[in-house]
Amino acid sequence: MYQKPSSKKWRKSLKTIQKFKWWLLGLLGFVLISVGFFYPLPYYMEAPGGAYDVASVLSVNDQQAPKKGSYHFVAVSVTRATPAMLLYAWATPFTEISSAEETTGGSSDADFIRINQFYMETSQNTAVYQALKLAGKKTDFQFKGVYVLDVTKKSSFKGILNIADTVTAVNDKQFASSKELIAYVSSMSLGSKVKVTYTSAGKEKSATGKIIKLSNGKNGIGIGLVDHTEIVTDENIKFSTQGVGGPSAGLMFTLDIYDQLIDEDLLKGRTVAGTGTISEDGKVGDVGGVRLKVAAADKIGASIFFVPNNPVDKAAKKAEPDAITNYAEAKKAAKQLGSKMTIVPVKNVQEAIDYLKNHSS
Repeated sequence: MYQKPSSKKWRKSLKTIQKFKWWLLGLLGFVLISVGFFYPLPYYMEAPGGAYDVASVLSVNDQQAPKKGSYHFVAVSVTRATPAMLLYAWATPFTEISSAEETTGGSSDADFIRINQFYMETSQNTAVYQALKLAGKKTDFQFKGVYVLDVTKKSSFKGILNIADTVTAVNDKQFASSKELIAYVSSMSLGSKVKVTYTSAGKEKSATGKIIKLSNGKNGIGIGLVDHTEIVTDENIKFSTQGVGGPSAGLMFTLDIYDQLIDEDLLKGRTVAGTGTISEDGKVGDVGGVRLKVAAADKIGASIFFVPNNPVDKAAKKAEPDAITNYAEAKKAAKQLGSKMTIVPVKNVQEAIDYLKNHSS
């Protein structure tokens, strides 16, 4: 026989159910918030990362730059995206979302950091070389080995060599360039054992593998290489760029070093920012994230912004019909921001130097 519960017991049961309901809703809310803010997606959020005074990361002959004004290199902040970040990027004009493949080229996060550290070191060496050369100082490159830029899946050194390791010898033989090293391993027979000596994280190591058939039909060890060089000079030039990677500060490093090596004052009290890679022949190369870098430079009140002005590559234009030059992108961003910065297009470092010499404001 069914017995109706007393009103007192019913109210107690109802309160228990309500407490459980609110506890469950609270837990669900916590989970949703956690997922929204912390769950990593296969995307990256890019935003203006700041404009940094070159003098804060660079010293020439242990002296601070005596001239008024400053050179600034600009950076893009790259963060693994979460659902909340996607919403933020959608609502913020100078924030972009890109796929992991687009951002890292398919590399792991660790390899992506290594690659950018390599590019930063390379840009510093080239900037020093260019600045010394332009200032009429003696300088040269010293070959230190070859950087590892890639390790193919079929290579027997996969999982042993890491991106940005430096190969110093093969079969205890040393070389004067990556070209010589490649020629040597190409001459070896398929399947031959090969010993590679290399440095990783400052430690010298060695590993043994074998010669494989490469995708180009030649024999090799299956690693992508580029020369690792250091500058030989009597000038004492030091960098401290921990936590910052990539090659795009090359132009601004060059200008700052050059200005400190000459008697003339190029800055004239101005706050000068810019972006662009630098090559051994002084050419300024294109970079990514230009609009975000313009926003970073505008935020610190820079009066001049140097930007590469090279024609869009035909292959890039074919892949992306709407592709525009770095200069056009910078002009568009400055207009959108309502910035008063003068956007100055350059194709080589000498054009930037000439602009600073010939314009007083």
